[in-house]
Amino acid sequence: MPPRSKKSKDFNYETTITEVEAMIEQIESGSLTLEDVFDKFTQASNALAQCEAFLAQGKQRMDLLIEVLESSAKEDLEF
Repeated sequence: MPPRSKKSKDFNYETTITEVEAMIEQIESGSLTLEDVFDKFTQASNALAQCEAFLAQGKQRMDLLIEVLESSAKEDLEF
């Protein structure tokens, strides 16, 4: 597994989701210029991509753990 960068090490899913929700509220408020809407939308999209990658990585880890547990349980039954 490649070493984690400082940025990914500091990543917090819950905080990122809260930030995205705040960006959406700003966009929906109608108080931003069109350029700012585009910028916030881009930031939110990038943040959601990070969240998706984080969840996919977590799923892979859980799948691996389940596989190991199932393999271990199967070996225990064979004895």
